[in-house]
Amino acid sequence: MYGGDEVSAIVIDLGSHTCKAGYAGEDAPKAVFPSVVGAIDQMEVDDPEKTENNSGSALDAKNTARTLDSDKTKGKRKLYVGSQTLGFRRDHMEVLSPIKDGVVVDWEMVDSIWDHALRECLLIDPQEHPMLLAEPSSNTQQQRERTAELMFEKYKVPALFLAKNAVLTSFASGRATSLVVDCGGGSTTVAPVHDGYVLQKAVASSPIGGEFLSDCLMKSLESKGITIKPRYSFKRKEIRPGEFQTVDLDHPNTTESYKLYSQRVIASDIKECVCRAPDTPYDESAYSNIPMTSYELPDGQTIEIGADRFKIPDVLFNPSLVQTIPGMENYAEIASSARGLPQMVLESINKCDVDIRRELFSSILLAGGTASMQQLKERLEKDLLEESPQAARVKVLASGNATERRFSVWIGGSILASLGSFQQMWFSKSEYEEHGAAYIQRKCP
Repeated sequence: MYGGDEVSAIVIDLGSHTCKAGYAGEDAPKAVFPSVVGAIDQMEVDDPEKTENNSGSALDAKNTARTLDSDKTKGKRKLYVGSQTLGFRRDHMEVLSPIKDGVVVDWEMVDSIWDHALRECLLIDPQEHPMLLAEPSSNTQQQRERTAELMFEKYKVPALFLAKNAVLTSFASGRATSLVVDCGGGSTTVAPVHDGYVLQKAVASSPIGGEFLSDCLMKSLESKGITIKPRYSFKRKEIRPGEFQTVDLDHPNTTESYKLYSQRVIASDIKECVCRAPDTPYDESAYSNIPMTSYELPDGQTIEIGADRFKIPDVLFNPSLVQTIPGMENYAEIASSARGLPQMVLESINKCDVDIRRELFSSILLAGGTASMQQLKERLEKDLLEESPQAARVKVLASGNATERRFSVWIGGSILASLGSFQQMWFSKSEYEEHGAAYIQRKCP
């Protein structure tokens, strides 16, 4: 047992799109940064002639002294973490994600993300604070043991706890039983929680998340002849006050993945600004003469977005719409296998025990960044009312403010780790040394 009441615990939620980290007991995470990592293979960079023409070499030399500890040169590649370092374009920098389908595939990157969160954002020594980590419901035993091993062996934390995303979201809204609909960046998961435990057999998930929708929007704009210029590809000069001229810059060594990352940042902003879920299933003819909304891109051109405002979010409810978006053909098989949100909710509830279905119907919680889409809650409620049994009282709950929706997992972790009654639940370092990593299965359900 661990008795670390006097220092505050650290809560980390490493999602597929952003990593949230902060102190337990606070109402929002201190550090929020993309959970992708920029990587440069050292093989290419060691070339002496290449360093000469690198525009930022003098600047790099200044920075290298400072960032050497954070950018690990392990395995001959240099990793860059955090929104600042990713915003700076570097030659040959690939943008890679450590997480695929909610499961960690590259531990070295996860390690560098944790390191960045703890040492550079929160500026703490991990040896002094217990850690509460959020994990997806689909996490395997092997993944959990690996997490425990890394935390205890490398960061030497005094205590650790792994909690399921859905459970934390449920706690954030003050419930022990609910159906959590988590629309994240990389996927959408529906998980029933009963008395603080996830009912594993009834979890439903689909690969359609925020990033998928941003890609749909990007492809749809491209088919109309609008290309999104990434921030690094131009600079704006003011010729006369209030009048700008855009000059294109040429960066031949920029990788495809970095270009895509930079475009996605802009596309997701467009999506967050103009998109809203339609009240009824999207229908080409009904929305053809909808009024346009304008959006100004970073390079100064103003684009008009019409029916796409409603069509893109409707992909969540009706994945087969993807086939009507030009350029998304290679995703068609994803779409055909994916189910819409209402179907996933019903499927998940029907796999649960008869006695708790009623309670689940009346507390469906929306969480995740994509869930902040306007009208999403109303639309989901409406669709479920039509398809659910008569006796069920359908209630979709979403916290009124977008910050809480976006960070609900983190907030739940913050609440849980600061509870007095929770302190006996920690998996402590002494227990780890005595029983090994596999003991995490007993300590964290």
